[in-house]
Amino acid sequence: MASTDSFPLQQNGLQASRKYGEAAQIESEQGFAYFKGQIVPMSEAKVSIATHALQYGTACFEGIRAYWNAQQEQLYLLKLREHYQRLMQSCAFLCMKPQESLDDFCNITIDLLRKHDYHQDVYVRPLVYKATCTIKLMLNTLEDAAAIYVLPMGEYVNISSGLNVCTSSWRRANSNAMPVRAKSTGAYINNSLAVNDALTSGFDEAILLTHDGTVSEGSACNLFILRNGQLITPALSEDILEGITRNALIKMIQEDFGITVVERRIDRTELYASDEIFFCGTGVQISPVVSVDHRCVGSCQPGPITMALQARYLSACRGELAKYSDWLTAVY
Repeated sequence: MASTDSFPLQQNGLQASRKYGEAAQIESEQGFAYFKGQIVPMSEAKVSIATHALQYGTACFEGIRAYWNAQQEQLYLLKLREHYQRLMQSCAFLCMKPQESLDDFCNITIDLLRKHDYHQDVYVRPLVYKATCTIKLMLNTLEDAAAIYVLPMGEYVNISSGLNVCTSSWRRANSNAMPVRAKSTGAYINNSLAVNDALTSGFDEAILLTHDGTVSEGSACNLFILRNGQLITPALSEDILEGITRNALIKMIQEDFGITVVERRIDRTELYASDEIFFCGTGVQISPVVSVDHRCVGSCQPGPITMALQARYLSACRGELAKYSDWLTAVY
């Protein structure tokens, strides 16, 4: 076990939380958004405070990254169609029927990015929401509306030095309480409570457990652990979001690294016995975890397999690997 000097979070309760940079801050008056069927200035994309989605969290969303390749002078949207397929599934969970089709959403996103003429890494946030102004608790008869906005984004968390994380006292929402396979805005109160407690306590992130006490996921990301030469990730039955990055990595790990991936229940104490742990997702990309609950993971440094996987994944995202060209949609 390393000394407490290995854990900056123990010395300063706010230090670790600074690994969250300014990347996710939104300039609400700049740029453009898709709103009410057209691309408009961001400053015009506004809803009433009486909107149902604002009252009750009746909306669903996606997070999509686009990666800039300076050598190729190209911006690549990552897994564009898969994200919108999941958005449409989320819509079905919330009894939503947006006017836009899957192809419409893909084309609008490309048009929106071209209008901004970005030459840097970008984050895309599509949103479908209950737009009726009412306080009634209902879904079926309300108006559905869609919006999309974009913003420059680099690292959402520090993906190089490693994260110090905790297991949260807040349990992951159960699929019998709400549809956890949907990216619904209201459900993210669960995630927000967990990560807020973690940051306040000086950690960088939180791991949520299921109501049975087994490992589910990070506050907004999936996770893998390395034990005895196998990479293990919680099964779909562990109330996880079915991550698009998670699915892509399972294939990459097995085909490119020759490592077996096992999907099963993970006990909390297995986190402490892991050789490596990493989070994965659109926002966090591949982020090594170096400690859990003040206990070192491996050597208390980012693991070699995690960092090799991170490098290959980011190369694929930037259009540097022909094998993974089907992951990408070119913007320009």
